[in-house]
Amino acid sequence: MALRATLKSWRQWFKTQHYGRNATDSRYAILEACLIGFCSALAALVIKHGINWLGSGRIYLSEHYGAWAILPLVGLLFGGLAGWLIEQTCPPAAGGGIPQVKAALARYPIPLSWQVALVKSLGTIFVLGAGIPLGRRAPTVHIGAALAAELSRWLPTSPEHRRQMIAAGAAAGLAAGFTTPIAGVLFVVEELMRDVSGLTLETSIVASFVGAVTSLLLQTTAVTPALTLAPPLTVGFSAPALPFYLLLGALAGILGAWLNRGILALQKWQRQRQLSLIWRIGSIGLISGLAMAAMPPFFRDNAGLRDFVITGELGWQNILLALAVHFLLAMLAYSADTPGGLFAPALVMGAALGYLVGDLGRFWLGPGLESTFALAGMGAFFTSVVRVPVTAIIIVFELTRNFNAVLPLMICCAVSYLVAESLFPRSLYEHLLEAKGIYLAEDQPQRDFLLTMTAAQVMQTQVESLASHLTLAEVLPIMSQSHHRGFPVVERGRLVGVFTQTDLANASQHSNQTSLAELMTPNPITVTPDTPLSDVLYLLNRYQLSRLPVVEGYKLVGIITRTDIIREEVSQLGGQGPVQSHPAYIAYQTRAPHLGEGRILLPLNNPQTATALFQIAGAIAQTHNYEIDCLQVVKTPKTVHPSEYRASTQAARKLLQRMERLGRHQQQLVHTHIRLAHSVTEAILDTVREQKIDLLIMGWQGTEQSESNILGSVMTSIIEKAPCDLLLVKLGPGPQTYPHSLLHRASWLIPVAGGPNIQRALHYLPGLLSLYPRPDNPEILLSKVYLPHNTEAYDPFQDLKTQALALEEQISQPVVPIPVCAKSVTDALLSLAEARHCDAILLGASREGLLQTVLHGNIPALIASQTESTVLVFRESPSL
Repeated sequence: MALRATLKSWRQWFKTQHYGRNATDSRYAILEACLIGFCSALAALVIKHGINWLGSGRIYLSEHYGAWAILPLVGLLFGGLAGWLIEQTCPPAAGGGIPQVKAALARYPIPLSWQVALVKSLGTIFVLGAGIPLGRRAPTVHIGAALAAELSRWLPTSPEHRRQMIAAGAAAGLAAGFTTPIAGVLFVVEELMRDVSGLTLETSIVASFVGAVTSLLLQTTAVTPALTLAPPLTVGFSAPALPFYLLLGALAGILGAWLNRGILALQKWQRQRQLSLIWRIGSIGLISGLAMAAMPPFFRDNAGLRDFVITGELGWQNILLALAVHFLLAMLAYSADTPGGLFAPALVMGAALGYLVGDLGRFWLGPGLESTFALAGMGAFFTSVVRVPVTAIIIVFELTRNFNAVLPLMICCAVSYLVAESLFPRSLYEHLLEAKGIYLAEDQPQRDFLLTMTAAQVMQTQVESLASHLTLAEVLPIMSQSHHRGFPVVERGRLVGVFTQTDLANASQHSNQTSLAELMTPNPITVTPDTPLSDVLYLLNRYQLSRLPVVEGYKLVGIITRTDIIREEVSQLGGQGPVQSHPAYIAYQTRAPHLGEGRILLPLNNPQTATALFQIAGAIAQTHNYEIDCLQVVKTPKTVHPSEYRASTQAARKLLQRMERLGRHQQQLVHTHIRLAHSVTEAILDTVREQKIDLLIMGWQGTEQSESNILGSVMTSIIEKAPCDLLLVKLGPGPQTYPHSLLHRASWLIPVAGGPNIQRALHYLPGLLSLYPRPDNPEILLSKVYLPHNTEAYDPFQDLKTQALALEEQISQPVVPIPVCAKSVTDALLSLAEARHCDAILLGASREGLLQTVLHGNIPALIASQTESTVLVFRESPSL
């Protein structure tokens, strides 16, 4: 039994701690990035060796059986096979792969999975091994992103963190393909995600490093620079060569723009004719094979062509031929959605163009600079095609490990970028996505409310919870009467577990006296108030939960359900989302220890009523172990940002310091705020949400038109929008009213009509009465007004007496039931309050809205405006 209990406890910990509680945490992101980097490197090496094996076989057969017979046939067969494989098994694996990753990172529903990675790998091996002159690095970026997305599904990763993991996979794929870890990170930042947040950089750096190191260690060659030439290149910057560097950058920009335009035009032409992928890629393989058969033998080795060009071993005629043929074949191949990239072709064409410009400059500059121009041309052409100048510079630098090439690279890449952008704005990848109907509006703010809103803005702050010391017998009637299927279990305000219907079913074998602490599910999955709604919804769906407790540390501050998120989504779709305005500025703030089990917000403006309102708030706070937040709002002109407004806060600080002294005298935890804001309403509501307020207590003059209290003009909005319990206090003008005088014999009138507001108000009644020093004071008058035609079917006095007995048990003092038969509820209650000299009247807010005119018949507003007693009007939290 002990072993079984231990195993059960361990399984529960593994589920909640490892998978649940850390599912939206970024602490394991680095480990996941390491795994992504390793898997991406393995995939890159498999592709590299597969291409080498197939390409070697192709060259061997062409040497023994004739190039004109073998090369076109191999290109046709393996190109068609790659097209058939992609078209029949996984169409998203077509194309270079960079546009797909870019769209996925922009939150478009682009498939990224192990099927995409597998088919992409095989297709790339087939087409590149068959001799089609494209590169393998863009496919490795796509494959790395697909593997990262698949790993993120297996491991607990939130939707937002999954984007960072996909970006890390893309970086690892490029780093492993080129063995250039820095370029992998920069490519993600510069082109794919354009995000420099901490998590993006950390995961991309780690994944790139692991991918590059793994690729180096698993290769058969020693750890040497990726571009190893013999003899070593002589690279350097020469000031007289500056005009030729400018010329090289301009030519690269022009050719890169032409290449991009040609690809888009050919792709549009092919799609208009609805050619299948089999024939498109197969025909490109056939054309490439014929071109290679007609070219000199050096052209058949795509991997070594770049090195031949850089060193100038081919002569300028062959280099020019290689540039022209490579340009045309790369344009044809990429436009056919062939699974290959433009990185390697761009570097080859750039090296050829650079060598030709350097060879031209040799007549004025002398020999020896051709290789420098070739390296600068690589970066310039790469920039013109992909539009990532920084990444281009770093790639060539990491390939050569020669710092002398940096200055020529910077000049040529800058000029190339400017020329290419002038002729054909934006990168090729964006145009390819737009051709498919995907428009990336990267400069627009994110409008998805699931990403911009947090749990604190949607959660319910009034939570039905169970104490851990309750027995099963005590819990059963609570669960049978509630519509909730689960409850948080708390101990002194701190979350210790949850108790659900499943736990209740499993508790059938236990005694009714078993405590809840033994039956509950400990260590539940929780979120913090600042958790994005996207992460909340992810946890609810992944672990099939109906609710999630919201905690600060271990303190329960709210609960959030699917219904809450759906309600907010409906509000957003209906155009009722939160109004975007300048946030309030906190000009002054003090903090007390956060030890209470709830919080009361007390907005203050009138120093003459502040003490009485604080007395009421303090009485409730001491009874329920709540903290008090005292708030003063200074309204600022809308033409000035609140943080820039020079407001005098001396008087406000004196008032708040007086409240702090009262709190110390009563041993009450008191926090204070002074906020500068354009809108008093929004400042109060923002404070309610930010501080997780349970009860809002506000002074009221009894009429909305009052100008003596700034809160009078915003009361209606507060009543409609405040996501917590609300108590409005209209203090009586006389010295004998509550809470001014507490020693004389007092009486309270509590009308009941069966509504939920007054029932919830009775929860706070013991705290309100605790100010009186005598336990039998005041006299509680429980009244209900019956219309004459409603008294015939039943005995109203007996019904009210039953309610009075229940209230007596709750507050431990006598309650006098007084049924009244009258035609006017307002007149009857006012007459009763005057006849019994009531010090206070406790009312529930009417359904019509509290502050309406007399024509609407709002009973609380009418009573408050016509009586000399203190009137307390209560409205329960909308979430209850």
